[in-house]
Amino acid sequence: MILTSLIDNTRLNHRTDLTIERGLSIHVSTMGKSILFDAGSSRAFCDNAALLNVDIKAVDAAVISHRHHDHCNGVNHFIDNNSKAQVYFRECEKTNYIFKAFGFESNVGINKQLLTNATNRLTFVNQLTEIFPNIFIITNLVDKYPEPKGNKYLFTDSEGCCKPDTFDHELLLVIKEDDGLVVFTGCAHSGVLNMIETAVNSFPTAKIKAVVGGFHLVGLPLFNSIGGTKQQIEEIGKLMLNYPIDKLYTGHCTGMKAYNILKGVLGERLEYFPTGRSISI
Repeated sequence: MILTSLIDNTRLNHRTDLTIERGLSIHVSTMGKSILFDAGSSRAFCDNAALLNVDIKAVDAAVISHRHHDHCNGVNHFIDNNSKAQVYFRECEKTNYIFKAFGFESNVGINKQLLTNATNRLTFVNQLTEIFPNIFIITNLVDKYPEPKGNKYLFTDSEGCCKPDTFDHELLLVIKEDDGLVVFTGCAHSGVLNMIETAVNSFPTAKIKAVVGGFHLVGLPLFNSIGGTKQQIEEIGKLMLNYPIDKLYTGHCTGMKAYNILKGVLGERLEYFPTGRSISI
C-alpha cells in the first residue's frame, strides 16, 4: 500500500510548491485500487495531486470520514475531475454543524448543495460495507473510551435546536491486506482509541500495520491548545501501546502540542504525515 498526503495543515519543508489548508485528504493505492480518503475543504487537494503524480481521474472510490467542511467540501472538485467514482458518506440526519466557543460561533459543516447537486455520485451507508474486496467502511463505532475533549466546542443545530454533536456522521475506513490492517481515522471525533477498538473487534485475528489520520487531540485549533491535560494525552499513548499496532501516522487535528506529547510515549511508532509525504506500508 502506498499512501500520499494530498492535504494537511503542514507540508514537507522542501515542497513549497504544494498548497496547505486546515484539512485532510489522503490518497491510497492498494490491491489494484485507487482510493481517496477525505477531500479537504477546497480544490487544493486536486492541485497538489497533480504535483504528486496522483491521478484524480483514476480514483475508484472516495470515502468521506465525516461532514465537517475541512474533510468534505472538496468533494465538488473531486466530482468535477473524476467521472466514475462513487463518494461514500455515513448516512445520518440532515443538520447544521456548528463550532461554538467564548461567544464565537461558525458553521463548520458540509456545503449542503453538494448533497443535492450530485446525488447519482453519492452513496450513504449505515452498516459495515465492503466497497471493494477487503476495503471496508465501518459505521458502528464502539464507545469504550471517552471522546476527545475538543468535542465540547462542536454542536449540531437542526431547526433551532442546538445540541452537542454526537458524531453519528463519522465512519471508519479499514483496508485489510494479507499482512494486516490499515485503519483510517479522519478526525477521530469518536475517539481514536474507540476507532482502534472497533477495528480490533471487527478483525480480531489481524494485526494493525498502521493507524492513519487525525486524532482530534487539539483543543482550540486557533491557539493549538491541547484537548485535556498532558497526563490524559500521555494515557492515550500508553493505551495505544496495548494494541497490536506497528505504526501511527498523524497530523491535522491531532495538533502539534499533543503530537509531541504522544511522541514522548510512542517514540518511533508515531510519525507526522504532512502534505506531500508518501509512505509505503
